[in-house]
Amino acid sequence: MPNTSKTSAAPVAPRRPHSFTRHGITVTDDYAWLKDAKWQEVLREPKVLDPDIRKYLDEENGYTESLLGHTASLQKTLVREMRARIKEDDSSVPSPDGPFAYFRKFREGGQHELFGRMPREGGEGDIVLDGDALAKDHKYFKFGGSRHSDDHKLQAWSADTKGSEYFTIRVRDWATAKDLDDVIEETDGGVVWSKDAKSFFYVKLDDNHRPMQVWRHRLGTRQADDTLVYEEQDSGWFTHLHESTSGRFCVIAGGDHETSEQRLIDLTHPEAPPRLVAVRQEGVQYSLADRGDELFILTNVDDAIDFKIVTAPLASPERNNWRDLIPYRPGIYIIDLDLYAGHLVRLERANALPAIVIRDLKTTEEHAIAFDEAAYSLDTMGSYEFDTTNLRFAYSSMTTPSEVYDYDMAKRTRTLRKRQEIPSGHVASDYVTTRIMARAQDGAEVPVSILYRRGLKLDGAAPLLLYGYGSYGMAMPASFSANRLSLADRGFVYAIAHIRGGADKGWGWYLDGKREKKTNSFDDFAASARALIDAKYTSAKHIVGHGGSAGGMLMGAVANRAGELFAGIVAEVPFVDVLNTMLDDTLPLTPPEWPEWGNPIESETDFRTILSYSPYDNVAAKDYPAILAMGGLTDPRVTYWEPAKWIARLRATMTGGGPVLLRTNMGAGHGGASGRFDRLDEVAIVYAFALWAAGMAEAEG
Repeated sequence: MPNTSKTSAAPVAPRRPHSFTRHGITVTDDYAWLKDAKWQEVLREPKVLDPDIRKYLDEENGYTESLLGHTASLQKTLVREMRARIKEDDSSVPSPDGPFAYFRKFREGGQHELFGRMPREGGEGDIVLDGDALAKDHKYFKFGGSRHSDDHKLQAWSADTKGSEYFTIRVRDWATAKDLDDVIEETDGGVVWSKDAKSFFYVKLDDNHRPMQVWRHRLGTRQADDTLVYEEQDSGWFTHLHESTSGRFCVIAGGDHETSEQRLIDLTHPEAPPRLVAVRQEGVQYSLADRGDELFILTNVDDAIDFKIVTAPLASPERNNWRDLIPYRPGIYIIDLDLYAGHLVRLERANALPAIVIRDLKTTEEHAIAFDEAAYSLDTMGSYEFDTTNLRFAYSSMTTPSEVYDYDMAKRTRTLRKRQEIPSGHVASDYVTTRIMARAQDGAEVPVSILYRRGLKLDGAAPLLLYGYGSYGMAMPASFSANRLSLADRGFVYAIAHIRGGADKGWGWYLDGKREKKTNSFDDFAASARALIDAKYTSAKHIVGHGGSAGGMLMGAVANRAGELFAGIVAEVPFVDVLNTMLDDTLPLTPPEWPEWGNPIESETDFRTILSYSPYDNVAAKDYPAILAMGGLTDPRVTYWEPAKWIARLRATMTGGGPVLLRTNMGAGHGGASGRFDRLDEVAIVYAFALWAAGMAEAEG
């Protein structure tokens, strides 16, 4: 246990009991007051936070600083190491489109991206957006979308300057490098241009921060004069926009976690109404790509749990005209499809390992791109151009830095375009990446990806950081992270538990970790910890658990259910107050989250299920490991009061162990600090806490 003898006294949040009864069950919440009644205003303007709440959050920050302050020099060392692994003037591989190739880059010492282009065949580049210059007058700055018009004369771009994820769209003229007068506020940041570049489509966020409306803006006019194109009526559905694969359509994609529906706007006729593809049907998801007069649709219709690909005529795309192209194959999860003039590309995953499969649309012949490492990550990267045989993809593993390839789908040849540089040096063979399978209590086999420095003695003595997420069908790739090497180089084992609730082993793996089966996620994580102990990678009380957002809920649940396995728990922006959040239908994410967690307002069964595991509601009078909870004041996804309430209740209830710490970033939201180097400060805090919890910080501190 870390030494806490020289620290200030822990803050004590006043108890102000608030009780409510639902479905005949009474719940008392002593810390409900930490939720500011004007939370919507706080998202837009943090200065209006209630003074009592601000005072408490400041006291918690001070307490955390008093306990972790002695690791300041260690944190600086960690930041120095991590920064030395970043190629400071890094740039993307230019992506061709017509006469130009567009790119993103950083300048030496710069925190934010620069957007530019060069002649297609190479030559001097021009910068149209300088993130460092745009950010200089803001404490927080984050780019949203950035997209050039088809005539290459204009660049629509968006930014958030508060961390609240309200993005303001502006339009920059490439010729003058100045913004037009158009300013579009409170959007999700994305833009789809009309073909004539005289207008664009965007999604506006409502007062509850929900993306419900699609608008068309005509250049040179006020936002107040924009045209409402589509409005979603179901508050549980979110709406987003993107260009179709051919660039012919604006796709309005709506849905929740179980059901989806899409509409098309012909970008040569931007004033035409959106055309529905297939009417929503509960439990049926679909996404689409277009080629000529045909749609290619990725869907789970007809109980295709791991998805299949069907085709439909563009002129009559309703569901009864769908025809199987790539049939459903149990256990082979089709993650995504990408379409080009002559080829269909699909990204698949089987047994937690991805592969790219390419189909020649003329001959129907298929071939795959796969790799040999025990665990790796593979992603297609898309293209501005449709009529091309070039596929760009990225590969990495926990030991191999990211590599970007251009692959000729016709010739089947690959060209390495970029390998992630580690300026301070990296020898992949100095590290080992491997995988074990953990057996959960119901017999399920949970993959666990592992990284450690070669030569480490696997005798159970090593500390281990175990990362997990396990929600929304999001898989956690076994990809490269230069930051993790700072732990591995200090003798840590780094492991990722590919637990149920994610789609690491297919969509069924996700379905087995949601709603009434949610506790499978927590049990899988604990089983992964025990399997790592049994395999001598570590031992009990030498493990630090780490997760963020829904993975922070995982951390809270595991602390309640299997805290004895852990030396420490790091929960970043943790979704720990699940019951109260799911009962508040005014919060931005609550209605869309009901399919994931259940609706405790309507259903007593869902109420009881959530109450049974919600981390905040299950804090008990027992010992807890050391815990660090990290929140963001302007976070619209996991509101700041969730970690604040959780830590207050833990400190008031637990009988031993700890300490439990709260750190609230008073100027940022869900993603933490916005600059690439500022973000390292937060990673360093997490790693310093992990080293401290494992008893390894004193020597360096």
